[in-house]
Parts: sequence; C-alpha cells; structure tokens
Amino acid sequence: MELHLLGWTLILAVVQILLPAMWRNRETGVEYNTGPRDKEGPPMGKVTGRLFRAQRNLFETLPLFIAAVLIVHITHQEGAMTLWGCWLYLLARIVYVPLYALGIPWVRSLVYMVSMFGLLLLLLAVVF
Repeated sequence: MELHLLGWTLILAVVQILLPAMWRNRETGVEYNTGPRDKEGPPMGKVTGRLFRAQRNLFETLPLFIAAVLIVHITHQEGAMTLWGCWLYLLARIVYVPLYALGIPWVRSLVYMVSMFGLLLLLLAVVF
C-alpha cells in the first residue's frame, strides 16, 4: 500500500508542476509560453507565485518521502506506522495546495506540519 501511496504522491507532483504552468499561461498567453522566452514576461500574479512556491515546497520534502518509502518497502518494514505516515504525508500535501493558493496562512502551516509528521513516522520506521 505504501508504494501505491507513493504513486499517488507522484501524481500530485505532476499536478503541482502543471498548475502553476497553467496559471502562468493565463498571464502570459500561449504565444509567449510556446516561444523561446528570451525576454522577461509580465510579472507573475499572486496565485501563480503561490502555486510555484507550493510546488517548490513539495519538492523540498518529496525526495525524502520517496527514499523513506522505498527503504521501508525494500527492508519489509511496512506496518501501521508507515501506512499512517504515507497517508498523512499525501493527504496533507493535497490539502496544502489550495490553502497556499488561497493565501490561508496559519492553517497552511499546520497542514505542512502534519505532512512532516507523516514523513517523520516513515523515517522512524527506517531508523528503528
């Protein structure tokens, strides 16, 4: 199950690549985005910037999550703790995107901490 949740997390990563690109395309137009972009485009909008930052935030922890899930699987350490860790990480990362896009500060930070707790559960399973 942990590998399936990793797969869904990777789908989320693809979505988080596409979302800011789509928002940016709305700001610059197809002509600019399909061209060489030699010149600076118009300033990035608020939501687009937030979506890019949410993407960057995911990509900061995603390699750790991937490594932890693979180590857990290879060493046959799957259990309730790793399952909870995967679910918490994935669900929190899904909720994080609209919270960031809408600019909701405190709840967004709390949701981020939930995802980090999920990652911590995985890392604890790997280490102990």
